[in-house]
Amino acid sequence: MTARTPIAVLISGSGTNMAALLYASRAEDCPFEICLVASNNPDAGGLKLAEAEGVPTFALSHKGMDRAAHDGAMDAAIRASGAEYVALAGYMRILTPDFVAGWHGRMVNIHPSLLPKHQGLHTHDRALESGDSHGGCSVHMVIAELDAGPLLGQTAVAILPGDNADGLAARVLIAEHQLYARCLADLVAAVKSPDRLIAEVRSRAMILPEADEVTSHGMPCFGVIKGKKFAYISNDHHGDDKVALLVKISGVDEQAQLIEADPDHYYRPAYFGDGWIGIRLDLGDTDWDAIADWLARSWRSVAPKKLTAMMDVADSF
Repeated sequence: MTARTPIAVLISGSGTNMAALLYASRAEDCPFEICLVASNNPDAGGLKLAEAEGVPTFALSHKGMDRAAHDGAMDAAIRASGAEYVALAGYMRILTPDFVAGWHGRMVNIHPSLLPKHQGLHTHDRALESGDSHGGCSVHMVIAELDAGPLLGQTAVAILPGDNADGLAARVLIAEHQLYARCLADLVAAVKSPDRLIAEVRSRAMILPEADEVTSHGMPCFGVIKGKKFAYISNDHHGDDKVALLVKISGVDEQAQLIEADPDHYYRPAYFGDGWIGIRLDLGDTDWDAIADWLARSWRSVAPKKLTAMMDVADSF
């Protein structure tokens, strides 16, 4: 089975949404696993549950600490755990912009309303006071603006005649426990989806001058029209269980240096020789700007001089 994506969950209290994520992760087909449960409240009940289930925990009270210093300590613990994503699950702290920026595109939250309605606190009271027909919950990406990131999913929960905030909250919580795991699974699976990764490479390769795409040896292959090839995409080629970009390099010395410096991301592609390097795309941490640079460099190595001269002129502006 493909390696699961490690997730850190941040909580401040009982951690019921954390528990829902944890138990969902025990399913064989779940694409994520919980590698850390962290809290700003050392007495949070969810920490005891995580410990009982064998999940590493980290707790650091925010009391008496500068907000940035506390966020820095939490960030260090999360990164030390190997987490690739962060899921906020009742984490009652407003995060600093630096913390949010450091996890851009990789941090999610669940909110007990149908966003953009009722951002912030006391959502169920406000839904009742507004005469809404439904309350509900939303899973969204986290950005610096509170409860305003792109939506990943929502579940509406009907407001009953004579409802009160506690009754509505209890039913919304049931919906939260189902929605969060589903949205998180879809998010991490999509990031490593071969179709998505191939599309990301294609969008960067095909903007290069006179680039075209063909299929070669069962792989998407990019070259200069009527010219040489500068990139291939390997998708489980020869059963190696990798999705990777193959680009041209200067030779065996550069290949060895890259692999020695970062063997997780670089490898020698079988059957391609010393003039190529494989760059893993399926680890969940792809730097797409760097991939664009690799494609441009590889393209330059095969493109006619008239094309590279045109590119140099364009780059000078």
